[in-house]
Amino acid sequence: MPDLLDPSNNLLYMPKSYIKRILDARIYDLAIETPLDTAALMSARLNNNVLLKREDLQPVFAFKIRGAYNKMLQLNEQQRRNGVIAASAGNHAQGLSLAAKHLGVTAVIVMPQTTPQIKVDGVRRHGGKVVLVGDTYDEAFEYSQKLVAEKGYTYIHPFDDPDVIAGQGTVAVEILRQHTGPIHAVFIPVGGGGLCAGMAAYIKHIRPETKVIAVEAEDSACLKLALEKNRRAVLPEVGLFADGVAVRQIGKETFRVLRHTVDEVITANTDEMCAAIKDIFEDTRSIAEPAGALSLAGLKKYVAQTGCVGETLVAVASGANINFDRLRYISERTEIGEKREAILAVTLPERPGAYKKFCKDLGKRNITEFNYRYAEDSEAHVFVGVQVSQENHDRRDLVDMLIRKGYAVEDLTDNEMAKLHIRHMVGGRAPEIHDEVIYRFEFPERPGALLKFLTHLPVDWNISMFHYRNHGAAYGRVLVGLQVPEADRGKVKDFLNELNYSYWEENDNPAYRLFLS
Repeated sequence: MPDLLDPSNNLLYMPKSYIKRILDARIYDLAIETPLDTAALMSARLNNNVLLKREDLQPVFAFKIRGAYNKMLQLNEQQRRNGVIAASAGNHAQGLSLAAKHLGVTAVIVMPQTTPQIKVDGVRRHGGKVVLVGDTYDEAFEYSQKLVAEKGYTYIHPFDDPDVIAGQGTVAVEILRQHTGPIHAVFIPVGGGGLCAGMAAYIKHIRPETKVIAVEAEDSACLKLALEKNRRAVLPEVGLFADGVAVRQIGKETFRVLRHTVDEVITANTDEMCAAIKDIFEDTRSIAEPAGALSLAGLKKYVAQTGCVGETLVAVASGANINFDRLRYISERTEIGEKREAILAVTLPERPGAYKKFCKDLGKRNITEFNYRYAEDSEAHVFVGVQVSQENHDRRDLVDMLIRKGYAVEDLTDNEMAKLHIRHMVGGRAPEIHDEVIYRFEFPERPGALLKFLTHLPVDWNISMFHYRNHGAAYGRVLVGLQVPEADRGKVKDFLNELNYSYWEENDNPAYRLFLS
């Protein structure tokens, strides 16, 4: 780690300039000092002292009120009279709305039409004027800039602003005051980097021996990409499960700070975040949003990778703005995230007693899910969930054991198509279907998304399969089968590009081959 306080190097010396900004932030007539709670169950399980910084208890149920309010306090009278604006589909929108209302300032929030209703309602409840535009954040941002030019609003950036960064840095001030003993590491979620930059600048100034570990969603790891390339870069696409950190490029100002203050970046996948949501619930009886549980998912991964014991580890529970509809999906994915369930495709002989023998061969392991429908006389493909322990090799040992007993086994535990769709579709074979191609899509969750798909679809292509399940998110997950003549295969990419929805080709996916083809 370079010497952050060496004035001979202006770039490295730069984070020190945030210390005064952070200490001068006067946010507590609106934001609250949140508790640093011991996660007793998680501490016992990990053999470390795990502490949760409860930013989900803020008035807007997320830390964003700190930075938004601190920025609002810096505006001059003319800027306050003109009003403020932001493009946001998340917690920044609610934080800015409440901050503006508290100061008697008009706040306009431009949000994509795909924004979950709970967040739209939250902005309106806190006094913000909502404008719904487009399907994506980029479209909302473009429209907000048009309004800035037309109306003279001041744009309040969600993360890439020194005053916003300083406001978020007050989280670190509280942590170091609340726990005066040694802290081995602080785990901080990263989207655009505002929270992490503010906290890291303060922690590395006050306690340079404490590790600052940034945690990103695996499918939106823009800081990790920037550090690898030693420059800011744009991700080609981002995952939307953890919408609070779904950012394609790390902020310019935040990267200037983070590149010299972060010790490590850890990424967590969807299943690991779902497991962390459950962990937080079991310790606090509160329900974190995916981004809110991200830092705990990273903490657990760090302990598994390093084997550290007896240390004090802090995770920021950054927010709890989650649609109730998403809990069903989260619950389904939790056991996999905890590595307590294996999802397998197992081939059984199609004869009486085969299922009973399979259960006996599993021994004392519990079957969590079993999906089957008769397909042919000789053999049956079953979609089965089996309980496994959290030990590193237990899932692999289970698969090896079944293979030794003569079963053909395909491990689908990490197969996204299997977990999102196939487990709900087993038994739907169509032997007369020919020329079928399979694609998995993310449709914007709004009226007209399916109609757009059907409108762009060539009239001579038949839809042979369609599976959609609402997950309470901004984008719906859809699995589609199309009958496309061999001569038309070259046109499929043109159709997909014109449609402009995120997609994955799944023709060779073993879950499709075993259960639906």
